[in-house]
Amino acid sequence: MKKLVTLFILLFISFANAQNDEVSFTANVSKKKLGVNQRLRVDFTIENKDGDNFTRPSFEGFRIISGPAQQVSNVWNNGVRSFSRSYSYILQPSEVGKVVISQATIEVDGKVYKTMPIEIEVTKAVDDPNAIPGVDEDLGDKLLLMAEVSKTNPYVNEPISVTYKLYFATDIGVNQFDVIDDPKYSNFWNQNIETKGYNTETKLYNGKRYRVATLKKVALYPQQAGELEIEPLTIDVGVEVPTNRRNFIGRPIYVNTTKRVSAGTRTINVKPLPTEGKPESFSGAVGQFDFKVEISRDSLEANESLDARVRVSGNGNLKLLSLPKLKTPSALETYDPEYEEKVTTKLTGMEGSVAENYTIVARYKGKYPIPSVSFTYFDPKAGKYKTIDSGEKIINVTTGPVNNQVVTNEPTTANAVTGKQQVVTNGNDFRFIKIDPELEPITKSYFYKSTMFYILMVLPLLFIPIVIVSRNKREAYRADVQGNKIRKANKLAKKYLSTARKTLGDKEAFYIALEKALHNYLKAKLHIETSEFSKEKIAHLLDEKGVTAEDVTEFVSLLESCELARYSPASNVTMQQDYDKAASSITKIDKQI
Repeated sequence: MKKLVTLFILLFISFANAQNDEVSFTANVSKKKLGVNQRLRVDFTIENKDGDNFTRPSFEGFRIISGPAQQVSNVWNNGVRSFSRSYSYILQPSEVGKVVISQATIEVDGKVYKTMPIEIEVTKAVDDPNAIPGVDEDLGDKLLLMAEVSKTNPYVNEPISVTYKLYFATDIGVNQFDVIDDPKYSNFWNQNIETKGYNTETKLYNGKRYRVATLKKVALYPQQAGELEIEPLTIDVGVEVPTNRRNFIGRPIYVNTTKRVSAGTRTINVKPLPTEGKPESFSGAVGQFDFKVEISRDSLEANESLDARVRVSGNGNLKLLSLPKLKTPSALETYDPEYEEKVTTKLTGMEGSVAENYTIVARYKGKYPIPSVSFTYFDPKAGKYKTIDSGEKIINVTTGPVNNQVVTNEPTTANAVTGKQQVVTNGNDFRFIKIDPELEPITKSYFYKSTMFYILMVLPLLFIPIVIVSRNKREAYRADVQGNKIRKANKLAKKYLSTARKTLGDKEAFYIALEKALHNYLKAKLHIETSEFSKEKIAHLLDEKGVTAEDVTEFVSLLESCELARYSPASNVTMQQDYDKAASSITKIDKQI
């Protein structure tokens, strides 16, 4: 009986050890749904046996914040060994949507084990109820991204503005930022307002002193009534943070890190335009406007033309409104109008004018009225509709055939006047052939065998050796295509960066000169003015010129670095590195263009 019990115990222990020897390799995440501004932890754990050659996934769609951190557990309990090893990573998503953490692999006793893929749902940036919106969890309230809205209860088509500002404490530095999630502004007409440099100012916020940089300005026109959401802007910020260590002169040593911040969602309550007192002539114009119908002259002769302009100017949704049509009598030949737009968009909205220019030709003698035209708009400041009448215009055709048809005020095209018309001449329609040409004889002179004749005969022979030598040198120079590109690009880089090189050592002057050099290079190569600079436009134009995406990103990043570096600590070594990077970027881009 004792032998049977002993045998049973031994069999049980062997079975338990066999079960314990089974290898398990799994992947676990702290959350499967998170915002683009949040983080998750992923653990790859092998149990019962240790492994070799661990290979992590590519983590495409994520940015690795930290890892791998390894943790080993080796426990004996009642003679049974329990072993596990974990590889842990902290990740932050870099895009919105469904993102998959692919398989990790490890090798145990010559056999490869794989984890199962894990699908993660990444949403727009979310608000943390336990923290101030837009605050990075590691820096506390030292780094904030704010979205300042000019008005939260506008009318439909009334302009509002959103200004995105980065608040950072005075003891940290900011050198660059990258947009991770840009708002789409659904149900808004929108236009970015160019920010000329990231100049900083000092402000007090919640009792603390911050330096504030304006990153982005957008003008918005809501297109429908109701509650409309402005999606959050999310960016990665390159930050220089002081440490507890000091350099040899006692100043704190800074370390570079990247932090992600979000501005949070903003809600706009859009009011509908009132229906009471709404005129039939209203076509959607909202703002403060002036309206005119102007004619270039009111007296002319038959077959002469005049210009008529229907023009709206002022502040409001100029690019979105419809101009009233000009009506002319059928006896006047009126051509389709040409549209003219002179509008600039600022934070306060659109300013300028839009117009339609008509060409009108008079064919018959008489006086022809151009009826008054009405333009109606809604003034959001006054809260009511306003109508402007252009007044009637009289066109007096002083000479020409008489039109026997009845004059009407209906709009016409170039073929609206039917029936036969008399030919009207102005006295200069025909030019007669001259009978007496008044020709004069040419004085005879003999060039053959003259002194100039012999000089011109010999001169080409003298130039033959010079032409041959010059042509050979030119062909050799042209044959060196790569060398020509490099010489030309290097010469161009030195030309634009010469001023910046002279100011090396003076941080503020250097970065101002370097930024100006980059702008001048863009003006020369892309043919755009300084007022038209924007990162999106620069990237688009360089891409059209065939520049690689990597070089475009490097150039745009360099522009941002120049703008922000003036307000952050920088050594002579850093300035020299930025100078070399600028020269290299200009050379590479110019070779491709």
